[in-house]
Amino acid sequence: MDACRSSWRIVHVDETESTNTLARSGSPGDVFTAGFQTAGRGRLDHVWVSGRGMNLTMSAVLDASGAEAQEVATLPLAVGLAVAEALRPAAGPLSLKWPNDVLAGGRKIAGILCERRGDSIIAGIGVNVKETRFPPEIAARATSLALLGCDASVESVRDAVLSALGRVAAEWRAGGFAAIYPRIAAIDFLKGRIVSVRQGDRGEAEVSGVCGGIGRNGALIVEGEPVWSGEAHVELGF
Repeated sequence: MDACRSSWRIVHVDETESTNTLARSGSPGDVFTAGFQTAGRGRLDHVWVSGRGMNLTMSAVLDASGAEAQEVATLPLAVGLAVAEALRPAAGPLSLKWPNDVLAGGRKIAGILCERRGDSIIAGIGVNVKETRFPPEIAARATSLALLGCDASVESVRDAVLSALGRVAAEWRAGGFAAIYPRIAAIDFLKGRIVSVRQGDRGEAEVSGVCGGIGRNGALIVEGEPVWSGEAHVELGF
């Protein structure tokens, strides 16, 4: 997998609680990677499962200074697009499942967790690279580059993702979400499907219906109404 590091400043540790935690001390352009995370997590405090040295666990610090809050809320989708474009040469066609998952053949191959810290955004990125066995509860929903027949190293995947992330982040800063929206809409996994959205941490309210896809403001459109990433869990209907 050919790529370059661009101008990112990479700090690698063998083990840490979470690369997002490490990145809280960083500045835009800093990247923190780890061979193993003891408390890796995804969105809504889901656990990110990763064997030691098997997968990419990385957090990049992005500059969000001057961006409106609504525009900043679209960054997880921008990061997801970058990951999808980086992995496509090795993994084949990929899709983006709102708000922060990258899928290969309908199975999760990468996830994103973005956190705001002042004028910066910490973009936590996990990519399944060499993992071939997953816990039973997620085995039917997860995949990896290895399972897709790609023998890429974790380092080459890191460099490919950082190269794409630098390019997409520059487009986002120059033109906002509108500059990258057509490419996101083109790989929208949920558009046209029946979805059930449970809003709130305990699923206190539910919205179901035909998904109109990701809107131009980054919200998910369900039955013509916007749903925002901080509020919802998404499940496919049948």
